[in-house]
Amino acid sequence: MNNYELLNNIDHQDVRIITDRSADYGDKVMFVPTFPAEFRDVQTCYPILFHQNAVGDLYPIALFGFEEGENLFLDESGWHAPYIPAMVRREPFMIGFQKPADGSQGEPIRVLSLDMDHPRVSKESGEALFQPLGGRTPFLEDAANLLEFTFAGLEHSGDFVKAVAEHDLFEQVSFNIKLKDGSTNQLLGFHTIHEERLQELSGTALRSLSEKGFLMPMFMTLASLPNIQTLVNKRNDLLDD
Repeated sequence: MNNYELLNNIDHQDVRIITDRSADYGDKVMFVPTFPAEFRDVQTCYPILFHQNAVGDLYPIALFGFEEGENLFLDESGWHAPYIPAMVRREPFMIGFQKPADGSQGEPIRVLSLDMDHPRVSKESGEALFQPLGGRTPFLEDAANLLEFTFAGLEHSGDFVKAVAEHDLFEQVSFNIKLKDGSTNQLLGFHTIHEERLQELSGTALRSLSEKGFLMPMFMTLASLPNIQTLVNKRNDLLDD
């Protein structure tokens, strides 16, 4: 259960954020949402797939493991990958919305919110949010910028997914994972980009996708799929421990 509060330099003057990477701080997850603006970085480390939410809509995810609660990049000493997705790094912050201060019916104002029940929130250790005189610390400024990046990225992601669907480019995939001890795992319920149908699109369609910033993320998605083998290798390494 989340307990979000609008962040301010009075109620949260003494709050600190623990930045260590650990299962204790919520990092032991199988996947997180991602978005096209970070696909170039994500695809260097993780498979990018599409998962279906509770209402049936697909959204892109960065995959870390083969089962719930498994993150093969995480161990007792931290998270071992050159890039950590934005939706992981933004915890425990969230963008909230506030009515305009003048009481008008204009667009809600985006504000920084903090989950006070998140295990990263502390008053004993971690990164400070506010300066002694109330100004934001560089850490909090970076967190605010990251939230703006994720907010814009997730909005763009919806348009991207819609374009993929309109061109009938989604393909349901399953992976049969065989480990070196002879055991097998199945990864079911995910989608990817259908490479052949993408290649068969007309020049006009490809140009339109490129102009909207959608074509490169499709290529990045396909380029990420060999990282499934990275996960297999990491799982096999655990068998030696």
